[in-house]
Amino acid sequence: MGSYLIKRLLLLPPVLLGVTVIVFLVMALIPGDPAMAILGTYATPDNLAKVRMELGLNHPLPIRYLFWLDALLHGNLGWSYILHKPVLDEVMSHLGPTMLLAGASLVLCAIVGIPLGIIAAVRQNAWEDKLITVTVLVGVSTPSFWLGMLLILWFAVRLQWMPDGGMHDLFGDGGILDLLTHLALPAITLAAVPAAVLVRLTRTAMLEVMRQDYVRTARAKGVRESRVILRHVFGNALISVIPILGIEAGYVLGGAVYVETVFQWPGIGQMLVNAISTRDILLVQGGVLVVATAYIVINLLTDIAQALLDRRIQTA
Repeated sequence: MGSYLIKRLLLLPPVLLGVTVIVFLVMALIPGDPAMAILGTYATPDNLAKVRMELGLNHPLPIRYLFWLDALLHGNLGWSYILHKPVLDEVMSHLGPTMLLAGASLVLCAIVGIPLGIIAAVRQNAWEDKLITVTVLVGVSTPSFWLGMLLILWFAVRLQWMPDGGMHDLFGDGGILDLLTHLALPAITLAAVPAAVLVRLTRTAMLEVMRQDYVRTARAKGVRESRVILRHVFGNALISVIPILGIEAGYVLGGAVYVETVFQWPGIGQMLVNAISTRDILLVQGGVLVVATAYIVINLLTDIAQALLDRRIQTA
């Protein structure tokens, strides 16, 4: 296990370096003048020259990247000229709400997707399996932003059971119940598609294991069906399901951009939308880099969990 962990950790620096290159190039190649977007009506030739010099826009692209990379290595994500504050402070102030929303969505995805996948596999071709399959197809085909607006229209506007956005009531107590009430609709919206995908993949993994000889042997020995399903089948299918959760974590982090915008959730997604509209380059780069790093770390943890369950991976 130690050697496997060392190998995975050694892959982190080049992966993170590649992420910085992609993030920097994407922002650098977007058409338009960031200095002009920042200054707006104050865009005089002197002011433009000053801002371009402060942003390093007067340097060649490779030099600008090296300057930014050097700042990153010193824990400095830059300065937001729109918000007039350090990028790191702004990103960290929005990271908590995003991780809360993503974490709640991922947990909801797991507690809904895995049991439904097990039921669909155990009841293959029965009415339960067909009903779950239809529901999954609807879930996969439904855009998150449209589902979010539909939930707001139904549960917030018509029934008035839930708030229509935000993280807390403006005049509420800000307690845990208030938070959970605001979290429910965006978490359901963000979890819908990954839960549907997890149902299908869990079903496939379960059916593959159920066809193995040792499962038939266990049944022939008279082992209770519930024990066969939960211990022998699901225990081995879980090895294939865990990496899917890592992939779904990346989806919920990326999908948070749309969901946070629809529900006015004060996370990194909404921050990035505002930063992109104002061409706040360093803030966008810092936000995307933090989200990408979180996704890489989550995938590392899922790989480690998978290796703990399947010792064949440790010796690969």
